[in-house]
Amino acid sequence: MSEQVENDSIPDSTQTVAGLRAHIAMWRARGETIALVPTMGALHDGHLSLVRLGKQRADRCVASIFVNPKQFAAHEDLGTYPRREDEDLKMLADAGCDLVFLPQPAEMYPDGFATSVRIEGLSEPLDGQSRPHFFGGVATVVTKLLNQVRADIAIFGEKDYQQLLIIRRLNADLDIGTEIIGGPIVREEDGLAMSSRNAYLSSVERRIAGQLNKVLRQTALKIAQGGDVLGSIEDGHALLKHAGFSTIDYLEARSGKDLTLLGPGKLTPEDQEHARVFVAAMLGRTRLIDNMKVTDV
Repeated sequence: MSEQVENDSIPDSTQTVAGLRAHIAMWRARGETIALVPTMGALHDGHLSLVRLGKQRADRCVASIFVNPKQFAAHEDLGTYPRREDEDLKMLADAGCDLVFLPQPAEMYPDGFATSVRIEGLSEPLDGQSRPHFFGGVATVVTKLLNQVRADIAIFGEKDYQQLLIIRRLNADLDIGTEIIGGPIVREEDGLAMSSRNAYLSSVERRIAGQLNKVLRQTALKIAQGGDVLGSIEDGHALLKHAGFSTIDYLEARSGKDLTLLGPGKLTPEDQEHARVFVAAMLGRTRLIDNMKVTDV
């Protein structure tokens, strides 16, 4: 039985898989199509753009809000990750969301839970090196959500591009059958990719953070114009350090198809067609990520 929140300004919500499936069964009986937008809450317009895309592509849209403990290491920000459920529900209502799934950890990982999903290859570079625990937790929870909802489509933001490729891989490998769609990156006025963790930035850090997109774009442009990949990446590193980023986890050019590392010299026309530049850098205690297709600059 689903738990409906009694407020006209927010969508229906449920904390249980049984409640989720009851809604879905009702919609399926009417012949309606379903979109899924998984989130960890602390929503911004980037998330809402995915919900709006879901409403364009399907009759019904389900959003999940679950701060997944399995994708956080012990030293990371699970306890302080921003949570604002009431505000999130109102934002989802305004975006046209039909149902919000709000499970507690015990609902997703009951006593005795002993299964994990691991994606080889795609999960190893980039964030896989910086956060080796991360993609196993993401793959496990997303597999559960895809199976719980059995949506026609599921939408994930391209800001987390490596994650998007991993989800497409597990969806295909496990024969889940949901169409996985990437939603374009939504940016602030200065180009900073929208992220829930941007709330951690101090006012000084926030001004510096806008340089991340600028350096990313400059690096991609140099590569697009025929510059050596290695030299373009080294110049980008120097610019990020000069801007005030304390640690650069990675700044790399890789294939958008399979994350193959590109360079060190000029790209062939075929490689350039699929090339993306990926970056992750620390600003104070905040880790920011972004990526950009070379042919989009």
